[in-house]
Amino acid sequence: MVPIQMVDLKRQYNKIKPQVDAAMAEVLESAAYINGAPVQKFTSALQDYLGVKHVIPCANGTDALQIAIMALDLQPGDEVITPSFTFIATAEVIALLQLKPVFVDVDPKTFCLDPVAVEKAITPKTKAIVPVNLYGHSADMEPIMALSRKHNIPVIEDNAQAIGGTYTFADGTVKKTGTIGHIGCTSFFPSKNLGCYGDGGALFTNDDALAAKIKMIANHGQSARYYHDMVGINSRLDTLQAVVLNIKLPLLDEYIKARRAVADAYDAAFANHPKITVPYRAANSYHVFHQYTLQLEGADRLALQQYLAEQHVPAMIYYPVPAHKQKMFANFGGANFNLPITDSLTSKVISLPIHTEMDADQLNHIIHSVLSFLNQTSK
Repeated sequence: MVPIQMVDLKRQYNKIKPQVDAAMAEVLESAAYINGAPVQKFTSALQDYLGVKHVIPCANGTDALQIAIMALDLQPGDEVITPSFTFIATAEVIALLQLKPVFVDVDPKTFCLDPVAVEKAITPKTKAIVPVNLYGHSADMEPIMALSRKHNIPVIEDNAQAIGGTYTFADGTVKKTGTIGHIGCTSFFPSKNLGCYGDGGALFTNDDALAAKIKMIANHGQSARYYHDMVGINSRLDTLQAVVLNIKLPLLDEYIKARRAVADAYDAAFANHPKITVPYRAANSYHVFHQYTLQLEGADRLALQQYLAEQHVPAMIYYPVPAHKQKMFANFGGANFNLPITDSLTSKVISLPIHTEMDADQLNHIIHSVLSFLNQTSK
């Protein structure tokens, strides 16, 4: 059996190796390493795929979030509502910009921002809401956008884990995740569903004025070369990464289909097991399974992780310490937030390998290993 990886990037690369190698060689021959033609090609192709007016590429997903918040002209001390159950970058950039992260709880099924909790947290100081489409499942964006309109609060959609997903509104309208908020952000980190071979990211918006501002911020605040109208940063997608993304983007739906097939097999194997809750799939969200994350009940999670390692099965715990309990947010009153669902999830979740190259032997071995441990410990 081929060794099991959480994400098998080498096997995925081997399938597209001739195209990638040739495209990278062209960049090396052209020496157009920054803002080469492949960057513009990818930008246009991603706009078409997402059905959004503007895609602005940048250096990584964290930069995308920072640039998005900078574009809103918030002032020190302004409050930004966000989940605590997420990768640290979501909240980190809020604090970096001298804003106050206001952590709210998540839905116990989807793991995404709870709109009811959001509404309770809104104050006159609330100047932005940052929902996260966690693990590949969309946040419940319709009520979040209703709150946005009601209180005139912009929404930044963290779509780093859910590119290619969709959300269906009550009237039947279907939109790609990341294109629903005023600004969407994503990451092209190699392990993402659409990943490059280094760092990369992008922002999305249908707002012409915001798009112009985002482009300026990402390029040193320039309106024209050497004319800097605002404080910005230097954040761009390099040409070598763009050529990889140009090859992978047409395969994204196929990659998602492969991930969902793995998730279907896991669901079937673990259905009705008393110690396992499989990932929830809301009817209005097309889950793209960046991660396949179980909740355990009455089982020793660390012991399971150790047992799986002994069976040569990697398993990860995302995220064992929620943001509001991290030392970096102590001065923002992190310890004062009461988030029982978040605290419960961080003690119960464990993610199994899921990727585009997983074969039947690997899948069966993972399933057998998980069930063997849980059934042994039930005796």
